[in-house]
Amino acid sequence: MLEPRDAADLAQIVADAAAQGRRLELRGGGTKAGFGAPRAVDVVSLRGLHGVVDYDPAELVLTVRAGTPLAEVEALVAGEGQMLAFEPWGDTGATIGGTVAAGVAGSRRVTAGSARDHLLGLTAISGRGEVFVAGAKVVKNVTGYDLPKLMAGSWGRLGAMAELTLKVLPDPREVVTMALRVDSPAAAHAAMAAALGSTADVSAAAALPDGTVLLRVAGFAPSVAARCAALPGLLAGHGALSVMAPVEAAPLWRRAMTGADLTGSVRWDVHLPPRAAPGLIAALPEGAEWSMDWGGGRLWVGIDQEDEAVRAAAAALGGEARLVLAPEAMRARVPAFQPRARGVMALEARVRRAFDPQDVFATGRFAEDADADSLSA
Repeated sequence: MLEPRDAADLAQIVADAAAQGRRLELRGGGTKAGFGAPRAVDVVSLRGLHGVVDYDPAELVLTVRAGTPLAEVEALVAGEGQMLAFEPWGDTGATIGGTVAAGVAGSRRVTAGSARDHLLGLTAISGRGEVFVAGAKVVKNVTGYDLPKLMAGSWGRLGAMAELTLKVLPDPREVVTMALRVDSPAAAHAAMAAALGSTADVSAAAALPDGTVLLRVAGFAPSVAARCAALPGLLAGHGALSVMAPVEAAPLWRRAMTGADLTGSVRWDVHLPPRAAPGLIAALPEGAEWSMDWGGGRLWVGIDQEDEAVRAAAAALGGEARLVLAPEAMRARVPAFQPRARGVMALEARVRRAFDPQDVFATGRFAEDADADSLSA
């Protein structure tokens, strides 16, 4: 495993690989190493690129090296009464760079946006071994191409992020979870849609298969109290609302936003129009498990079937499914990402080639990349 100490080390490693025709896999904490097809390539650990470069709480801007553990970043900003608004989550050891590269966002994404919406700037190394800087350390920056949005969620296929500048936000003074029970996924979606569309300014909504619907209300204490008092009337007809203790609510939110407690050897992360979530649940085979987040816009599915039935059902409803957990044989056969239209694949291939002309970061992890490269552009 290659372990650069700083951006200059990383640039040299990439440049050498480009010259020698070698492939490199970028890795933070390694918590998502099982995502994508099995591959045998040199691994570059970014854990050595660790530490805070600059943090200005008054300006709500944090610059941090990519290998810094996510837990350390969250603890740092929490100490200043602030938060990463996209509510990232990860297993023990997850890094901030890996989290942003994977586009991880929690339940608050439905109202606060995703990682790409809070990544202001970055320093990265292209597949040529060249250091480039994109964005800026200010919240208002509209000059040139918005490369940070392109890098967030790119899974290390465009370049190696060495340093990130993130927008942070004040932590809400008060957070209350209100819950109700419903008798069907359709009723759960209806309740969440009504809550998110109401004047109560609900910041997150999730549902579990036992019929529990979770609604989060956050902000200044008087405002939260007034909105919680109004919600039962606003949701009249959907069920009786009650306030849930934080210690009881926290693990339920975790289950909804990560799908971590689902059983089955295969796990899908499905993104689809919220109104389509009940239909997808109805189409799941007997024994499949699920949890619903983003008001129905994300559905985690746990199943033992090693086919693409879930992906096909999601596509039929206007959604797409990512294969996030599966036995090695299935990961070698089934692409991690939903296959895209031919034109989109060709465009993606051209973008990757612009950043990585020597295929240094084309590790075979994503079979769909090879399919795109076979198209004439």
